[in-house]
Amino acid sequence: MKVAIIGTVGVPANYGGFETLVEQLVRHNKSEDLQYAVYCSKKSYNDERWVYHGAKTEYVGLNANGMQSIPYDILSLIKASRNSDVVLVLGVSGCAFLPVFRLFSKKKLVINIDGLEHRRDKWNKWVRKFLKFSEKQAVKYGDVIVTDNKGITDYVMEEYGKPSELIAYGGDHVLTDVDEELTEKVLNDYNIAKNQYALGICRIEPENNVHTILNAFEEAKKKIVFIGNWQKSEYGKSLAEKYKDSKYIRITSAVYDLNVLNVIRSNCSVYLHGHSAGGTNPSLVEAMFFAKPLIAFDCVYNRESTENKATYFKDKEELVSILNGEPDRYANGNQMLEIARRRYTWETIARQYEALY
Repeated sequence: MKVAIIGTVGVPANYGGFETLVEQLVRHNKSEDLQYAVYCSKKSYNDERWVYHGAKTEYVGLNANGMQSIPYDILSLIKASRNSDVVLVLGVSGCAFLPVFRLFSKKKLVINIDGLEHRRDKWNKWVRKFLKFSEKQAVKYGDVIVTDNKGITDYVMEEYGKPSELIAYGGDHVLTDVDEELTEKVLNDYNIAKNQYALGICRIEPENNVHTILNAFEEAKKKIVFIGNWQKSEYGKSLAEKYKDSKYIRITSAVYDLNVLNVIRSNCSVYLHGHSAGGTNPSLVEAMFFAKPLIAFDCVYNRESTENKATYFKDKEELVSILNGEPDRYANGNQMLEIARRRYTWETIARQYEALY
């Protein structure tokens, strides 16, 4: 069986959650009867590999993100229709094309609709309308719809009356061995001490409540290291400027070296997760494998992902109260690890996707 995967930047994974998903699906394919083809953006890879961990790679000469993401996905769909039995579509940006696609192709479509993109604050109303339309076409024309969180599964049933397959993300790829020498070097380089700081990691966007978290830590006089793409938007730049001289807040650029990131994650005292949209978030799942206490924004997606066993905040005042309370109030690290091991391993996720094809 030939399965084409479209909708991502490509492999090797170096961008986001969908890319990591593709990387792990490819790496965990143990069947000689399953051949993956991954569609990649030629704009993002200087060194074009034609085979990656047994998967074929096909290149499209457009950017996978931004305004070009729509024609990028459409071109990928057209190419995949010729050379595959099943097309796994990640995201809905190109799904507005599906009514046309169905005129010339009956190939099986498995579509992961991601985290309700049309609800994200970062898009203007016209983009949201388009994404909502694309989502509707995805649900209508997809043979199998995949959702990554029960909150989204319920939404698809309520909104469209269609059942979907619930498959989350894995996170056990973060469990790499880190030696003491590297640990000491990273802690020195970042000027941080073991178990003496909270940690936040995300794209710096309003919907991730970065401003709420930083305001709370400043008011509570508690230390946090916050890693993200601060220079990507005016929102990020303004926060970085506001807290650049803070005694409690360490503004840190994105870290792409997994070993370095794991040192920072494994030595924090508590993990902060402010995402308010997007279903099951990959960075949350990854954090759970480090068995650290977890404080998350109070929304259905985060509660579902953590089985209501994390500590939750709705606003700055509630977070300040949590931070100023007794640490035992959010001592849930072992519970997070137990959930992660039970629900979020890539071996399990890979077999679930294979069952859909």
